[in-house]
Amino acid sequence: MTKILFLPANPLETEPLRLDEEMRAIDISLRQADFRDQFEFRSQWAVRVGDLQNLLLRHQPDIVHFSGHGSAASEIVLQDAQGHGVIAPQGALSDLFAHLRDAIRCVVLTACYSADQAEAIAEHVDCVVGMTDAITDTASVEFAAAFYRALGYGRSVKTAFDLGCNQIDLAAL
Repeated sequence: MTKILFLPANPLETEPLRLDEEMRAIDISLRQADFRDQFEFRSQWAVRVGDLQNLLLRHQPDIVHFSGHGSAASEIVLQDAQGHGVIAPQGALSDLFAHLRDAIRCVVLTACYSADQAEAIAEHVDCVVGMTDAITDTASVEFAAAFYRALGYGRSVKTAFDLGCNQIDLAAL
């Protein structure tokens, strides 16, 4: 069983994102695929910096998918208890995955400018996806749906990534 943990965050002072649509697209893609019974999809909303360790330890996911905002400095933006944005420091986030690398096989960051963060995590996790530029809601949803659809049909992470990128191109996003 491949466990996927979807971790969306959309702080109050940031542009609203359609994270629910991304989660829905992932869920549908997996449920319609040939190997749907080999995947367990869970989500934890409004993720706070203080939640990360607990969520990763409790769920023990194979794939961690963060969706939300990224900063121009390639930092992931999470939330505090009041719903305001909090930066997850790049080095600390990378270290977290270093400590838990025994279980996590893939990390997907559908957040703007997350490529540098992805590279830092890739020092500890085999497969990491990050965005080199800004990504629209629609592109994020299209990428995620195609990525997980491919995994659900038994394709490799590399092929899933390529099909996710191709879907963005096909949709002219």
